[in-house]
Amino acid sequence: MLHRTRPQGPLGAPLGAPPPNTEAELERTLAEPGLEVAEALARCPGDILVLGAGGKMGPTVARMARRALDQARRSDRVIAVSRFGARETAHALRTAGVETIACDLLDRDAVRALPDAPNVIFLAGQKFGTTGAPALTWALNTLVPAIVAERYAAARIVALSTGNVYPLVPADSAGAREDLPPAPVGEYAASCLGRERMFEYWSARAETRVAIVRLNYAVELRYGVLVDIARRVQAGEPVDVTMGRVNVIWQGDACGRILRCLPLASTPPFVLNVTGPEALSVRALAQGFGSLLGRQPVFTGAEAADALLSDAAASVALFGPPAVGTGQMVAWIADWLARGGRVLGRPTHFEEREGRF
Repeated sequence: MLHRTRPQGPLGAPLGAPPPNTEAELERTLAEPGLEVAEALARCPGDILVLGAGGKMGPTVARMARRALDQARRSDRVIAVSRFGARETAHALRTAGVETIACDLLDRDAVRALPDAPNVIFLAGQKFGTTGAPALTWALNTLVPAIVAERYAAARIVALSTGNVYPLVPADSAGAREDLPPAPVGEYAASCLGRERMFEYWSARAETRVAIVRLNYAVELRYGVLVDIARRVQAGEPVDVTMGRVNVIWQGDACGRILRCLPLASTPPFVLNVTGPEALSVRALAQGFGSLLGRQPVFTGAEAADALLSDAAASVALFGPPAVGTGQMVAWIADWLARGGRVLGRPTHFEEREGRF
């Protein structure tokens, strides 16, 4: 899917864009690299190692990278690394031409045995379960990055982080910019700042080229903030509007931006917010889903004066607006749910204001 301006309908929906009808179609749509990804990877010769490739975004990043290299007729490998608790994920990646390696990234010897690669995409981490197992969250979000940064000190590294490292900002603002000092709320967010600091440390120590991507929130048809809101509307459950505004970005656009950050990796690290350009009203989103799904939304709470928001102006200036607009996402998700499409059952807890995950 190309990051180019297209005719827009209401709410930014590209005109005439049909919704994916099956999960196979959805996976193909998410992983479409577009010319821009291939052009970025042309500046980064060599294999691409995707660490933490078994999560929600990892398979899309790996498949997108493989397709971009194939389009460029490059034989460089894309290697996906994860514990791969779900065997079907590894099988699907291999079918797509991605090599897979099962590895516990907390095992220094296992990480040391991974193949060398000049390009590393780091997606590993833990969010949910932090409240019950904070020590494990810190290990996965801070110790693993230290192990990986040391092992791949000579590589370009794009490290996925989160907008949760920012404080809550005024809800009527454009959101936190990259130069706003971090002020994480809760242990999950603090451990994510620890992840960033580990990559910063190795960047300074070994001149490792790093790009840190602060993401919030990736959306596709089976999970994400918009799916959470739509499912509550569809089920007649209250939608909490206390966190009154949110940022979202289509997962395909987010993955494309992650890969396009590879040639931007630098020392000191390059930091970029990756999200949609709009601060969206949760109430208005629920009302939009209600109209499409034939339901009257039920609300609870009242909009707070602040919210977790990131300013996407820098990424839009670099890459242009996301290819899939908010209206398109809303329309596709409503269609998916109305047809009984499968959802992953992983709530984002976007409304959490105390950092407890």
